[in-house]
Amino acid sequence: MILVDNETKIDLLNNEAIALTIIKLIRDHPDRPVTLGVHGDWGAGKSSVLEMIEACLEDDSKVVCLKFNGWRFQGFEDAKIALIEGIVTALIKERSLMTNATQAAKSLLRRVDVLKVAKRGGGLAWNLTTGLPSPDQIGTVIDTLKNFAENPDDVITKENAQEAAKNLGGLLKPAEGKRIPEEVSEFRKDFDNLLKLAGIDQLVVLVDDLDRCLPETAIETLEAIRLFVFTKNTAFVVGADEAMIEYAVRKHFPDLPDTTGPRDYARNYLEKLIQVPFRIPALGDTETRIYVSLLLIGATVGEEDPGFQKLLTKGRELLKRPWKSKPLDTSAVSAALGDQASQAQQMLALSDQIGPLLASGTKGNPRQIKRFLNALLLRKSIADARGFGEDVKLPVLAKLMLAERFLPSVFEQIATIASAAPNGRCRALAVVEQRNEKQEPQKTSSGRSKKSAPAGDKVAAGWLDSDSVTSWADLPPKLAQVDLRPYLFVAKDKKDYFGASTALGKLAEVVERLMGEKLAVRSMAGQITTLAAPEASAVFEELRVNILGKDSYNTKPLGVEGMIALVEAHPHLEGNLLDFLESLPAAKLGVWAVGGWEGSIRAPENKARLKTILDTWSESGSTILKQTAKLAAGKQ
Repeated sequence: MILVDNETKIDLLNNEAIALTIIKLIRDHPDRPVTLGVHGDWGAGKSSVLEMIEACLEDDSKVVCLKFNGWRFQGFEDAKIALIEGIVTALIKERSLMTNATQAAKSLLRRVDVLKVAKRGGGLAWNLTTGLPSPDQIGTVIDTLKNFAENPDDVITKENAQEAAKNLGGLLKPAEGKRIPEEVSEFRKDFDNLLKLAGIDQLVVLVDDLDRCLPETAIETLEAIRLFVFTKNTAFVVGADEAMIEYAVRKHFPDLPDTTGPRDYARNYLEKLIQVPFRIPALGDTETRIYVSLLLIGATVGEEDPGFQKLLTKGRELLKRPWKSKPLDTSAVSAALGDQASQAQQMLALSDQIGPLLASGTKGNPRQIKRFLNALLLRKSIADARGFGEDVKLPVLAKLMLAERFLPSVFEQIATIASAAPNGRCRALAVVEQRNEKQEPQKTSSGRSKKSAPAGDKVAAGWLDSDSVTSWADLPPKLAQVDLRPYLFVAKDKKDYFGASTALGKLAEVVERLMGEKLAVRSMAGQITTLAAPEASAVFEELRVNILGKDSYNTKPLGVEGMIALVEAHPHLEGNLLDFLESLPAAKLGVWAVGGWEGSIRAPENKARLKTILDTWSESGSTILKQTAKLAAGKQ
């Protein structure tokens, strides 16, 4: 089951209200030209609103509704010409039986072809600040093309150049040319005349995906829209993220000053074109839960199912007043779906579980919500296909993926602990999930209350001090007693959590504790001494990799105290410790590096080697490191 991320006419967000409002606005005064913007972040549902507008206008015989996607024309043709030609040819196609408008249509197409052939043949620069090409410019292009025809090596084929020159010469002869402002004015007159003769009450053009275009394409499309802004009986509805369009304006006009009064030029440019802006609001908690429920249940029983249509109607009712409403519940699902309700109950429970954090983490963005759900369902399908699907429960997987997506550092800690534990559990989760809500809270340095964790459990203590982590931990189901290894195996598409842990086995817990503070390390003294020599070597190597992986040495890295304790208990590792010290970058070292090795480096030959390392540091690194290393080397 995959949720398709395409624009849709099935309204799961109650955005039909926006579509109907836009339609009423443009249809109340069809003779007035207007340009409206449907704004929102990527994935907010702009394209779906345009689809709804198009669907609502399909049966209105007085309206011709056209759709233009600038992104699809990107890289293939001049966007201005593509939009203008698309509007004219679509009008002719929509009114294919008209006879009175034939001449007006030909006149418009002739003007479009002039632009198109001139652009291709002579590289003629054209924009609406200069208007249409002048007769002299047209004549220059014709002469250029004729010269190309005499020198076929300069063009792709001789026939192409001859045909282009013939077509352009016949379209607009220099004697027929007019001044530039007159050309623009006559284009608009011809366009008005075409609408009138074709019996069109209003032309509605939907421009989509403008914020996906390169800056040049976006600006060309907006410039073409300007040509129609003052043309009667036309309405443009532009779906775009304002921030992306403002970026395109700044990139296209880099020499403009940043601001003009209280507003910048980019925003002024957009507001001059978009007379009426609509912004699609982000989904809140209740709206997200209803949306997720409808998405999952629709994918389960089918969006065309009559029962689902009833549930959709109920969901839309609730979405009208989300500040008063509750999410869809079991009774609503049962009443709508009848015998199929049992299939939908798990999806309903899942939406109740993940809705609050999903709303917060995605900032209510429908596309991000769909992406999360698709990743969730895909991982469950992979587990099923690999034969361990029974070990992966959807609610548990969803909760872990919420942490992976919105609390990545917490997820990494959970994965590290659980993958190394013999039973696959994360003991720190037990501390958070089973915390005593009635205990007297401590205070943080900022004055905020926090729950206490058992002594030595630094990970749990950090989690208890985070509202976002405790809120996530409170979501059902509880994970402390769950073997998380199957879930982490499914998450291997991002990282393999079993490489080092599998090799170390029970030693992974020793490594974790030795990566802690000095007090926690000293509490491991008895356990360290029981390690066999190969085990001690494996633990040392894992500590070394973890420390060097941090690439931060200004202060003593966590793990160094563990190394010292390990070498004190296992002297055969003294050489390994010296190898580690030699590998440290002197330029990044703090003064901690020059002392504290006396108890772990005891063999005479190793003491001599340590002095050599200190001598090297006394000649490199920061001033304070050099001085400190000289003093330490003198004591060796």
